[in-house]
Amino acid sequence: VQLQASGGGLVQAGGSLRLSCAASGRTLSSYAVGWFRQAPGKERNFVAAISDSDDTTYYANSVKGRFTISRDNAKNMVYLQMDSLKPEDTGVYYCAADVRVHIVLEGPLYWGQGTLVTVSS
Repeated sequence: VQLQASGGGLVQAGGSLRLSCAASGRTLSSYAVGWFRQAPGKERNFVAAISDSDDTTYYANSVKGRFTISRDNAKNMVYLQMDSLKPEDTGVYYCAADVRVHIVLEGPLYWGQGTLVTVSS
């Protein structure tokens, strides 16, 4: 499955952005999908995931209550709604997928290119 992330941009602290992850080649509803981010000079970290089976969602503690992951199977898309953004949310955001959510949490196989989110203070 090929993935493409989009929707990044520059936003002020407290603002919102919605990232989109589009899939081609396969039906995304068959996969667990995750979002990861890499801040400048740091390693890439898990942000959120949605399961392949029942759409159970998982979040990093740092984004709980502010970010929401969802999917639209009709459009073959997964979204990350980001509210109450903070400067520390700045980074390149990647969507990734694999057949089971525990694999996504540990190290997914399929990755899209990243989209840059910059949160100004």
